[in-house]
Amino acid sequence: MKSQIALKVSALSRGMGRGGRAWMFASMLAVGAALAVPAPVQAQGTKIGFVSTERILRDSKPAKAAQSKIEAEFKKRDDELQRLANTLRSQAQKFDKDAPVISESERIKRQRQLADLDSDLQRKRREFQEDFNRRRNEEFSAIVEKADAAIKNIAEQQGYDLIIQDAVTVSPRVDITDQVLKALGG
Repeated sequence: MKSQIALKVSALSRGMGRGGRAWMFASMLAVGAALAVPAPVQAQGTKIGFVSTERILRDSKPAKAAQSKIEAEFKKRDDELQRLANTLRSQAQKFDKDAPVISESERIKRQRQLADLDSDLQRKRREFQEDFNRRRNEEFSAIVEKADAAIKNIAEQQGYDLIIQDAVTVSPRVDITDQVLKALGG
C-alpha cells in the first residue's frame, strides 16, 4: 500500500510546480505519520450475545413453576382480603342506605367501624404485598442464579466474549435467550 501511494505521489509531483510539490510533500508526511502511529486495538471477531432477563423470568419453566407455587401459597390470604373487601363494601352500602334514618350516635359508631375495617383492610393488603414481593424475590433470585450458570455455560461452549442482559435495542441475530430457556428446561 505504501508503494502504491509513493507511485501516485511521484506521478502527481511531476505535473506540479514547486508550491504544489511542497504541499504534496507536507501532505505525505502527515499520511506517513498517521500510518506509523498504531491504530487503537480493534476487537476483531468479538462474539457478543444478548439474554432477555424479562423473558427468562416470565417464560422459563422454573419461573412458571415458581409463579404457580407462590400463587398457591398466597391464595388463602388473597381470598381473605377479597372477603374482607366485600364485607367492607356491603357494610358501606348498608350504611349509605341506613344513614338518613339512624340516630347521630349510631351513624358515628358505624362510621368508626367502617373506618376501622378499612384501616385493617389496607394494613393487611400492605402486609400481603410485602410478603408476596419478598417471597417472589426469593424464588426468582434462585432462577436468576440458574440462568446465570446456564449463560456462563453457553458462553464457554460457544465462545462468546460478552453476553449482555439489559439493552435498549438488540438485533435478533445476537439474542440467545431461547438457548438459555432451553437450558433451563423450556
